[in-house]
Amino acid sequence: MATQETKQAQRTVKLGSTGPEVFPLGLGCMGMSGMYGATDDAESVRTIQTAIDRGVTLIDTGDFYGMGHNEMLVGRAIAGRRERVQVSVKFGALRGPDGSWMGMDMRPAAVKTFAAYSLKRLGVDVIDIYRPARLDPAVPIEDTIGAIAELVKAGYVRHIGLSEMGVETIRRAHRVHPIVDLQIEYAVSTRGPEAAIFPVLHELGISATLYGVLSRGLLTGSKPKGKGDFRAWLPRFTGADGEKNQDSVAALQRFARERGMTPGQLAIAWVLARQPAFVPVVGAKTVAQLDDALGALSRPLSKEDAAALESLVNISGERYGAEQMHHLDSERR
Repeated sequence: MATQETKQAQRTVKLGSTGPEVFPLGLGCMGMSGMYGATDDAESVRTIQTAIDRGVTLIDTGDFYGMGHNEMLVGRAIAGRRERVQVSVKFGALRGPDGSWMGMDMRPAAVKTFAAYSLKRLGVDVIDIYRPARLDPAVPIEDTIGAIAELVKAGYVRHIGLSEMGVETIRRAHRVHPIVDLQIEYAVSTRGPEAAIFPVLHELGISATLYGVLSRGLLTGSKPKGKGDFRAWLPRFTGADGEKNQDSVAALQRFARERGMTPGQLAIAWVLARQPAFVPVVGAKTVAQLDDALGALSRPLSKEDAAALESLVNISGERYGAEQMHHLDSERR
């Protein structure tokens, strides 16, 4: 007997006009490398493999997550399953031995160096979707995309994506080489891309992979766990904004209970209802979290319920700290 997820696997979403067909939910692996506190590598591998076995095809990582740890983890998990997945890799963030963040490097030579190391750590011959993590203001986007296009021509990359880029940058990049998707934060609590970015994506035939659909766990009531959890520095989790946001979180939780859903399923279902042509990327760290996320596929949200939820959720605070917000091309007006 087919499971609900098996049935859902028969419905795929195409990434852009030239990209691959993927399962309607992707798995984001950043949280498996310490960004949200302690993790367990064995459980992380089980989670990735369970996701693949249940139909998930898009696995998202970054070469700077855990300074290479995440790519090696994903490489272990997809060994023997490579033909069943599309691996999306963000690159370009510079980090020190102490874990500090030191900016971006999107020069063509750096792009090719980053790709070489990613191929090695992942244990693959080709990266399915390769994307600059942020815009490097010192390097024209045409140079960065041109370097990736050369990697496509050489057979090391299949498709090119973007991450957190603004309208003008998206247009310029797409003129150099077809872009299959933009990765950007989007949730019932983070709706900024609706105004200008999503219309341009539809115009150009570019898809989106949507991260932060749970607002980094805020919408499910999760809170920072220990000093290694970078959410402890995010405005939405701290200070007056953090306290104020608990009212919206409580309202969302009540709304979910009334409909027989978990808060996570409700948050995911809202994104699926509002942006059915795009793909939410869920950062599950455990099999239990993965099970919960997949459950959203069998609990679609009506337009009326989606609108009702929007009226209940009013999240205060920027999604990143001031310094990081300053470097987000997607936030430029």
